[in-house]
Amino acid sequence: MNILVINSGSSSIKYQLFKMPSPKPVCSGLVERIGIEGSFIKHVVFPNGEKLTIEKEGFISNHGEGLKQVLSLLSEGQNAVIATPEDITAVGHRVVHGGEHFAGATLIDNDVKHQIKKLFSLAPLHNPVNYKCIEVAEQTFSAAKQIAVFDTAFHQTIPQDAYRYAIPETYYKEQGIRVYGFHGTSHKYVSEQAIKYLNKGESKIISVHLGNGCSITAIKNGKSIDTSMGFGPLSGLMMGTRSGDIDPSVMFHLMEHSGYTLEQLSTLLNKQSGLLGVGGSSDMRDINKLADEGNESAKLALEIYAYRIKKFIGAYTAVLNGVDALVFTAGVGENDAKMRYSVCKNLSYLGINLDDSKNRAYSGQLLNISEANSNVNILVIPTNEEYEIANQCFNLLN
Repeated sequence: MNILVINSGSSSIKYQLFKMPSPKPVCSGLVERIGIEGSFIKHVVFPNGEKLTIEKEGFISNHGEGLKQVLSLLSEGQNAVIATPEDITAVGHRVVHGGEHFAGATLIDNDVKHQIKKLFSLAPLHNPVNYKCIEVAEQTFSAAKQIAVFDTAFHQTIPQDAYRYAIPETYYKEQGIRVYGFHGTSHKYVSEQAIKYLNKGESKIISVHLGNGCSITAIKNGKSIDTSMGFGPLSGLMMGTRSGDIDPSVMFHLMEHSGYTLEQLSTLLNKQSGLLGVGGSSDMRDINKLADEGNESAKLALEIYAYRIKKFIGAYTAVLNGVDALVFTAGVGENDAKMRYSVCKNLSYLGINLDDSKNRAYSGQLLNISEANSNVNILVIPTNEEYEIANQCFNLLN
């Protein structure tokens, strides 16, 4: 069964084609820096068992354009992996927000699309691009089953005292206002890998997903019990363009004294803040380069970014009453050794002691980067949301 997985983030598209149930992809790729100068596609295939990487550069204005280029790489030229679109049995889509409507992988029909569209306002950077990729895939793979896997599903185990807000109950009962949490597919995958590594009956894990969007989750015995993102994917950690936690009074102030509209506030917090707002770029690689060149705003952005993560690690260690493993994953979590060091520095009281020589030696496979005497395992685990999505799709169809 050929399952194509499309994982569209706020500025990227990751994709993999699986011949299920094999966990090894037939091909994989990444479209990065969508809507940002320096857009590129990295496409990997394995002709005759050997790895072949195809790279394309050129500005990609939006996710629809990016996905169309991906589909041509899959089906055209001497390195095509499918002969016709009918070779694809199912297309699995990562969809960020499922509200209270969806708790698992779901076959996409017009009603499901309508529900996803209704949730645009709760995930304005993601659900619209998820929806766009669904529409493009429906046109291209008209014979395939389209399946949605929701980021919110893993966090359905969060207890009521953690998911309820301290506002009148009617807002929860009538409008579903509560913590939903996001990046659930990633947190689920890496926590399962960590549990296998720990090889113990019970486990307390803090999973730190750092990409353009960032979140941190407390996981007890494989179940999410608290997470930093809430009703929408705006709260918690500092992100690429999102502010993370901010006093709501700031919104009242801007509305009253500067005449901000709701649309302007949404744009400010979702698209103009975070690393971009403080440091001048939404891309951590750009921020690091600016900081190395002495840019004080970029340095401050890095300090705020690490500080926010450190605060949540302390809070979730308390929630879990201890921690067995601290897991770093996703683009920044996997590739930025300096940030991992900054986060773990001065956490020895919690039993978190990082070995920076191991930290800098990470090369793409699960690695324990803690000191030998560290009470807490510090793990870098490459996330594989795509295989997790493919597996859920495969189980749904069988």
